[in-house]
Amino acid sequence: MIPIKSGKEIEKMRLACRTASEILDRLSELIRPGISTKEVDQAAADFMQEAGVRSAFLGYRIGHRVFPGNICISLNDEIVHGIGGARRIQYGDIVKLDIGVVQDGWVGDTASTVPVGMIDERTERLLRVTESALRRAIELASEGVRLGDVCAAIEEIAVSDGFSVVREFVGHGVGRKLHEEPQVPNYGKPGQGPRLQAGMVLAIEPMVNMGGSAVRVLDDRWTAVTVDGSLSAHFEHTIAIQPSGPAIVLSRVSKRMEA
Repeated sequence: MIPIKSGKEIEKMRLACRTASEILDRLSELIRPGISTKEVDQAAADFMQEAGVRSAFLGYRIGHRVFPGNICISLNDEIVHGIGGARRIQYGDIVKLDIGVVQDGWVGDTASTVPVGMIDERTERLLRVTESALRRAIELASEGVRLGDVCAAIEEIAVSDGFSVVREFVGHGVGRKLHEEPQVPNYGKPGQGPRLQAGMVLAIEPMVNMGGSAVRVLDDRWTAVTVDGSLSAHFEHTIAIQPSGPAIVLSRVSKRMEA
């Protein structure tokens, strides 16, 4: 069953997503050469405490694994689920910040990739294409559309530019729980999957690699990286399907997406 939210519940989710977005903006401003990923994670904890919310990620459990970070912070070839630590950010890195908060019992979820200083043209293209794929998916996500159409559009845009999409990790429904039905892959077949209904809330999150799509998980049992060492970009917005017209974006809209 795919949960359907009421208008009042979606409004509460919008507030949670706004808080997550504000924290993401503040963290993005801290990203600079020399700062450690642990310092960024601690700043996130401080911002969450200040906002009166808690991390949706800290203590998240899969079997015997328990996530130890307040946010996911992943650098360069790290795709998702990176853990803050002693590693210091360098000029030219791309830093993925994935923020999830719980506010008034509802989850707000959003993510962005932040370049550190000047990056080369191909890396900049990777970021633009990943956000373009997200933008297109959001444009398509309206009532009655098949989920497969939305997912296929993400892969089509990424592959047309010579990139690849991550298949092992996917977007998802979101609400009182961080992960709800349905799964929202970054690939799919047009005309397949459930039809989107008003009241569905989805976290759409393209993860696009500059090289191949193969991934592996590091010894920390969380951080996913590209097998070939190529760079990876990640952007995410939470959206709500409306009775008619385009979906409502509940989380932040970056300057790139406004362009």
